[in-house]
Amino acid sequence: MADLAFPLATKLIEKLGSIAYEQICLAWGVKADLKKLQRTMSIIKDVLLDAEQKQEHNQQIRSWVRQLKDVFLDAEDLLDKFECEALRREVVETFHGTTGKVRRFFSRSNPIAFHFRVGNEIKEIRERLDEPKSNKAIFDSLTSIDHHGDGGDHHERPFVPASKVIGRESEKEEIVNLLMQQGDNDQSGNSNNKVSVIPIVGIGGLGKTTLAKWVYDDKRVVGHFELRMWASVPVDFELTRCTRLILGSALDTAMSYKLTLDQLQERLREALKDKKFLLVLDDVWKDDALKWSQLRDLVIEGAKSGSKILVTTRNTAVASIMGTIPTNINLEFLSFEECLSLFVKCAFKEGHDKQYPNLFEMGKDIVRKCGGVPLAVKTLGSQLYSKTDERDWKLVRDSEIWELKQEDNSHILPALRLSYTRLPPHLRQCLAYCCHLRKDMIKFSSLNLIRHWMAHGILDQSRVHGNMELEDIGELYFKDLWARSFFQNVIDYGTHYVFDMHDLIHDLVQSVAQGECFTVKYTNTKDISENVRHLAFLEAGQNVSTTLQKLNKVRTVAANKIDIDESFLHTSFSRFKYLRVVELPRCSLQVLPISFGSLKHLRLLDLSYNKAITKIPIVICRLQSLQTLNFFGCENLEELPSDISKLFSLTSLFLTAKQTSFTENGVGCLKSLRLLGISICSNLTSLPRETGYLATLRTLFIGGCKQLDLGNVNYHGTPLRLQKLHIKDLPWMVALPEWFQGAANTLQILIIESCENLEALPGWLASFTSLTKLFLYSCSRLSSLPEGMRSLTSLRELRIINCPKLERRCQRNIGEDWPEISHVPHVFFHFVN
Repeated sequence: MADLAFPLATKLIEKLGSIAYEQICLAWGVKADLKKLQRTMSIIKDVLLDAEQKQEHNQQIRSWVRQLKDVFLDAEDLLDKFECEALRREVVETFHGTTGKVRRFFSRSNPIAFHFRVGNEIKEIRERLDEPKSNKAIFDSLTSIDHHGDGGDHHERPFVPASKVIGRESEKEEIVNLLMQQGDNDQSGNSNNKVSVIPIVGIGGLGKTTLAKWVYDDKRVVGHFELRMWASVPVDFELTRCTRLILGSALDTAMSYKLTLDQLQERLREALKDKKFLLVLDDVWKDDALKWSQLRDLVIEGAKSGSKILVTTRNTAVASIMGTIPTNINLEFLSFEECLSLFVKCAFKEGHDKQYPNLFEMGKDIVRKCGGVPLAVKTLGSQLYSKTDERDWKLVRDSEIWELKQEDNSHILPALRLSYTRLPPHLRQCLAYCCHLRKDMIKFSSLNLIRHWMAHGILDQSRVHGNMELEDIGELYFKDLWARSFFQNVIDYGTHYVFDMHDLIHDLVQSVAQGECFTVKYTNTKDISENVRHLAFLEAGQNVSTTLQKLNKVRTVAANKIDIDESFLHTSFSRFKYLRVVELPRCSLQVLPISFGSLKHLRLLDLSYNKAITKIPIVICRLQSLQTLNFFGCENLEELPSDISKLFSLTSLFLTAKQTSFTENGVGCLKSLRLLGISICSNLTSLPRETGYLATLRTLFIGGCKQLDLGNVNYHGTPLRLQKLHIKDLPWMVALPEWFQGAANTLQILIIESCENLEALPGWLASFTSLTKLFLYSCSRLSSLPEGMRSLTSLRELRIINCPKLERRCQRNIGEDWPEISHVPHVFFHFVN
C-alpha cells in the first residue's frame, strides 16, 4: 500500500487541524508538539503525489514512499491514542463522577503521565519523518503537483447497464445448441453419457462467467431444463462445500453448516432425481480428477438424459478432465471494434460519444492498449464515465503504467493497475483494505466490508456534503466501486449487498497490499514482515504464537473455522496493542483471556458461531472505541455483560444468546446504536424496555426468536428513525406491532420473511411515504395487501416470494390487488414448491 501514503498524510493533517484535536491538544498540553508534526507532514505531503506517480519506475523513490507510509501509519496509531483517552475520560466522568476522576489522576491515564508518555512518542515520529525529508536527492527531484480529479465524486454514480454482452454472440449460440441437444457423444465417440459436460476456457478477464450467465438466463435454456443450478466453485474444490452450494441452488435456499456430507449428498440426489437439469460450475481452478469423479457420480445419479453441466475455467487441464465434448468453447480476445463498442457503453452516457469527438478518439487509443480483454476495457471505461475534461483522458492514455514491466505480477493487467491508481484517494484506501477478503470465499457482504472500513478509520465524513453517517458514506463508497467494476455479481438483499471480486481484481488488491497484509499458512511464518498490519490465519499452533512475538504493529487478526488455543489469544491480545479488528468466527472458542480488556483501540470484534462460549468477561465494557460486536450463532451464550451500556461508540450489535430478557440499563441505553441484529434467541420474550437506543437505530433485524412478542413493549408513540427493518421466523407475530408506526416517515426497506401466522398487513402501512422496497417471503397465510398502497409513491420494488395466496391476488393485470401496486416499477413473484 505504498501509494496510499498521500491519502494517509492528508487524513492525518486534516485530523491534526480539526477543532476536536485543538481541544485534545489543550487538554493534554501537547499543542506545540502536534503543530510541529502537522507542519512536517504538510511539507512532505506536497511532493507525495509526484512520488507516487514516479515510484513504479524508481526503486529508490518506491522505498522512500514505503518508509514514509510506515511512519504515517505509526503516527495514526499515536493519534488514535488521543481519541481513546478522550473516550475513556468521557466514560469515567459519566459513570464514576468525582471519585472516578481522582482515581484516574493517579492512574496511567492521568493528563500529566499521558503528556509525558506521548510527548516522547511525538518527538520520535517527527525525527523519523525528518529522515526521509532530509534525503535531498529524492526530495529535490519531486515537485508539488495538483492531482487533477483527486477529490472524486461524492454523489451516487449512475450504473453502467450491463444487460447486453458484446462480442460473444457466436459462442453463446454454440453453447445453447449444445445444451439443447438430447443425446451427446463423449470424447470416445460413445453415446452413453446421460450428463454431458461443456467447458468454457479462457484467461482471466475474457468474460467466461458473463457468457455463462448470458446462456443461463436465455429463454430457450430456461424453458428446456426442469431445474437450473449455479455454483461458484471454491478454489480448493472441497467436496462438502461444493455439494452444499449446488444443493442450496437447487432448493433456492442456504444450506445449514450442520449437515454432514452424507446428508447433503442424500438431499441432492433427491433434488435431482428424474429431472433434466443444467448445472453451472463457475471458476473451477483445481484439476483434481478424483474429486471431480466423486462430484460427477453424485450429480448424474438418477438424472434424466439430456442434463448438462457447464464449466468455466482458465485451466485447460481442468477442461481436459471434466469435459465430454470433442472441442472446448475457447474464448479468444475481443476484436478492437467489439472492445470499442464495450468501452463506449461504459465511458459515455448514451449518445454522448458523438458530442465529444476528441474524447472518442482518445478512447480508441486506450482501447488498443487494453489488448482485447473486456474486464480491462470495462474498468477503465467505467473509470472515465461521464468525465468530459480531456486532461482526465490524457492521463489515462499517456500513463507510463502501460509500459511497466510486470515482472512477478505479470498476471495483473496494466489497465487494472491504472484503474486503481486513477481512483480518488478515499476509494483507493477502501479498495486496498479489501485485501482481507479471502480468495477462497465465494461471496462477501457489504455490511461486513463497510464495518471494516469504519474500524480502520477510512470513511471520512468531511469529504461528503450533508450530515451523512459513516454507514451511509460506506454504502456510497461501495456503490461507487461497484459502478467502477471493481465488485461484481452484486445481489441486493434489501438491508445489504452480497458480492464477489473478479480473480484479477483480487490479485490487484493483494499486490497493492503486499507487505502489510499476510496470510499465515503452515510453513511460511518466517516470512512475516515486522511492518505487517493485517494477519489472516489458516492455523494457530505454538509455532504461530512464537512468530507473533516478533510483531507489534498488527491492526487486524482474522481466522475462520480453525481451533484457537489460549497461547494464540494471549499473545495476540497482549502483544498487538493497536488492534482495530478481531475476527474469530467458528474457531471453537470457549473463553476469552483477561488481556482482551486491554484492546483500547479495538473497533470490530466478531466471535460469531463460537457455540462453546457461555460468558463474555466484563472487561469487554472497557473497550470504549468498540463499534461492532458480533455474537451471532453463539447459541450457548448466557447473556450480555451488565455494563454493556458503557460501550459509548457501539454502532452495531449482532446477538444470539439464551437470555429471556434484556437487563435494565443495558442494550436499551446504547446511545450510538445504528444496527441491532437479534437472531435465534430462543428464550427471548421481549425487546429492551428502555427507548433510548431507538433514537439512533437505523437498521433492525429480528429472526428465529420463537418466544419473542414484538408487542410486549411500550414503544407506542416513540418517534423512530428506522430505515431498514427485517423480520424473520417470528411465530408469535400475527400483525405488525403498532409502535412501528413511529417510523412512518423514515422506513425505506421492509422485509418480512417466514412469519407463518401473519395474516394481513396493517392499513397504516400505506402512510409509510419513504418506503422504497417491500419484500414478502414465505408468509403462507398472508392473503392481501392493505388498501391505500397506491399512495406509496416512493415504492420502487415489490417482491412476493412463496406467498401463494397473496401472489394470486397480485397477479399482473388480473389480480384483485394489482391496481394497488401497478405503479411500482419492479414487481417480482416466485413460488417454490
